[in-house]
Amino acid sequence: MASHKSAKKRIRTTERKRNVNKMVESEIKTMVKKVLAETEKEQAEKYYKEAVALLDRSATKGKIKNNTASRKKAALTKHLNSLQTAK
Repeated sequence: MASHKSAKKRIRTTERKRNVNKMVESEIKTMVKKVLAETEKEQAEKYYKEAVALLDRSATKGKIKNNTASRKKAALTKHLNSLQTAK
């Protein structure tokens, strides 16, 4: 166990950061799954916009890498383009 004051503080801050990063990663996975599970184009577009915004925000803040965000957005876009418009 840490004995220095600064080491104890580092343990606390690291735990907080780990929880926030875990929460963001979970939110990203949930949004991606929502888009990929959707079969109606209109509903998928709504989820797509939210997912892309979340990915961009996470990449900007450094929670995920830029290429990871781009790769996930490309997969979502490919899925969205494959959906047929409901008539």
